[in-house]
Amino acid sequence: MAAITSAMVKELRERTSAGMMDCKKALVESDGDMEKAIEWLREKGLSQAAKKASRIAAEGVVAQYVTEDGKIGAIVEVNCETDFVAKTDNFIKFANNVAKHVALANPADVDALMAQAFVDDSSKTINDLVSDATVAIGEKISIRRFSRYETTGVVSTYIHLGGKVGVMVEVAADEAGRENDTVKTFAHDLALQIAAAKPEAVRREEVDTAKLEKEKEILRAQALNEGKPEKIVDRMVEGRIEKYYKEVCLLEQPFVKDGDKNIKTLMAEIAKETGATLDIVKFSRFERGEGIEKRKDDLAAEIAAMTSK
Repeated sequence: MAAITSAMVKELRERTSAGMMDCKKALVESDGDMEKAIEWLREKGLSQAAKKASRIAAEGVVAQYVTEDGKIGAIVEVNCETDFVAKTDNFIKFANNVAKHVALANPADVDALMAQAFVDDSSKTINDLVSDATVAIGEKISIRRFSRYETTGVVSTYIHLGGKVGVMVEVAADEAGRENDTVKTFAHDLALQIAAAKPEAVRREEVDTAKLEKEKEILRAQALNEGKPEKIVDRMVEGRIEKYYKEVCLLEQPFVKDGDKNIKTLMAEIAKETGATLDIVKFSRFERGEGIEKRKDDLAAEIAAMTSK
């Protein structure tokens, strides 16, 4: 009986995208013969994940998990190929498991996440789960990104439209606030706000400098194109930048549930009501598939490719 090394298992896994344990079993069954192991996996239908590796996965869901004490939260974007699969119970369960794992295992990045043993089943890595899900579901499955917060304050998440948008926000709170239901409701309202209003930063100081300068250039060009005298253009740009801050800074945005007050005012009211010291630390907002170029079916090109073979 040939000795099965970790290097052999790794090579087989890279060639087939089958799960780690399946690769080891295949090598055992084939007495260490790599080609026979690949055939064994194909016969068992376990190497099908490799055939799907080049497909575009732009659908999927954003899933969330928050620990019972509300101190640790995670959101994760998991992609598949079709909206139909994204709505299935198996896919949603898989995405929720990944979110739970991220919250509890604290991976450094997606690569580290893929190599970690799953918190609910240490015999499989997350990469194994992805491969298994790809085979079971029949589409390319990929974990695109995640965000994880751990705080002594309050973490709140919100999933919109069945996973199309996911938000997580961290609110710093002292002892008077972190267990207060009014503060928790405030944190949840912030998550709703972020989902709807799409802020880019919490406060002015955090707005991307390069983007801000580009916005000023555009506003200045607009003012000049409107025929405004150059001597007043700079003042016009300053006024329009103030409006820009109100659009992109969370603290300055009008509250979606009450447009007469902004988020900074709302937070001050909640702090006064509860006697808590509050601050918005950070937020993450994921929109499913943003930035991914979706596959466009081209029948003519497909036919041409087939006939050229």
